[in-house]
Amino acid sequence: MLNVVVIMGRLTATPELRTTNTGLSVTSFSVAINRNFSKDGNSQTDFIPCVAWRHNADFITKYFTKGQMIAIKGSLQQRSYQDKDGNNRTAYEVVVESADFCGSKSESSSNSFSAREEGEPASFSNVDTGDFEEISMGDEDLPF
Repeated sequence: MLNVVVIMGRLTATPELRTTNTGLSVTSFSVAINRNFSKDGNSQTDFIPCVAWRHNADFITKYFTKGQMIAIKGSLQQRSYQDKDGNNRTAYEVVVESADFCGSKSESSSNSFSAREEGEPASFSNVDTGDFEEISMGDEDLPF
């Protein structure tokens, strides 16, 4: 059997981190996705409820904000519950297996995230190249 959901859209609100009584991290959020134009030429938007647990919840709440594009891979889950009036209800949500950045770089850089501030290893995009000197090699130095 197969249960895979892949969506990409914008967050409708900034996700907030919560913890369960047992200490597990969890966040719930919605992703707004534009549907193809209808016959009358108007676009429609679907709001897909999602839930992320543990390290996925930590990652999403740390690096994503309202309006930011997000790509989600997960599975569809159905839950049954009783509301406060005792009525039986059914909820559907995407359980996040992975979340990724998407959208333009300027959109992502508007976030407060900085790789150097977070202690991540240096990369070509965030290292000072003033300490490097170019090495010149002739064709005779190549191993092939």
